[in-house]
Amino acid sequence: MANIKEIARMAGVSVTTVSRVLNRHPYVSEDKRAAVLEAVRKLDYVQNLNAVHLIKGKTSMIAVVLPYVDNPYLSSPVEGILSEANRSGYRVVLCQTNYRSEEELKVLEMLRMKQVDGVVITSRTNAWDVIKPFLAYGPIVVCEDAGDEPLSCAYIDHYRSFETGLRYLTAQGHRHIACCIGRRGSNTSLARERAVREALAAVQEPLRPEWMFYDALSMEAGVEVAHRLAGMNPRPTAVLAGTHQTAAGLVAEARKLGLRVPDDLAVIGFDNHMLGELLDITAVEQSNKDVGRAAFQMLHRYIAEDWYEAEKQELPVRLVERSTV
Repeated sequence: MANIKEIARMAGVSVTTVSRVLNRHPYVSEDKRAAVLEAVRKLDYVQNLNAVHLIKGKTSMIAVVLPYVDNPYLSSPVEGILSEANRSGYRVVLCQTNYRSEEELKVLEMLRMKQVDGVVITSRTNAWDVIKPFLAYGPIVVCEDAGDEPLSCAYIDHYRSFETGLRYLTAQGHRHIACCIGRRGSNTSLARERAVREALAAVQEPLRPEWMFYDALSMEAGVEVAHRLAGMNPRPTAVLAGTHQTAAGLVAEARKLGLRVPDDLAVIGFDNHMLGELLDITAVEQSNKDVGRAAFQMLHRYIAEDWYEAEKQELPVRLVERSTV
């Protein structure tokens, strides 16, 4: 098997120059880079990545923890992570956990075993006290507000985002408001529940449990919610649909069922995705893709600088008015 000395001899350059080209260092002239790559091709050289990792002390790989790869809402931060990782020459190992704590721990063990340089957790199931000890082995960034915990985070304030939609609905005169929420008991769902409870209390309305729809983050869930609402008496006059997929399914099916949107049922979606724009759905714009971008940028900086200090980056939200309210 060819080695870098043979490549250097064939290309007429130093071993150091070959190493720089193979490791993608920018400060190599184009003619020398071309000569090295041509020698690599002729000699059919294959770089020993394990040796490179041992020498550099880095793998150029990160792990991303996500509960389900086939859920557009839960996997949307991954889009941002992948785009930034590709730009930075990093590979991404996607690790689906199905919200099983032992699967999440397996990913953190990858960090401890130096199989990856860092970890992004898009949605967790383990307690902070389980995750924090792994900071001793490398950087971890989470896609939720970590509060006072010593973990860096890029996140959306889900209380604020729901409050934004609720204020708009109550300002339009709505008092009977249903909500589509995610996993019962999760931090995101608890924040959204609190926003609903407080917004309704401000207009002297009770929170009605039968109008709270959990695990309703998909288009199929939106269709199901439309059918449930159509059979209710009394029926809510407005719905905060927790994702753009839920809102799209809800609006399309409600119209099939003869409900006029927004006259019989106003709908607000979240994320302001192209799908919501095509259906002209009023939305609270909050970009989970940007959360993923910010999370990777933090992680990459920590890896490059070999330094970690907990920091927080909250992404903004805003209301986009369209025709469904």
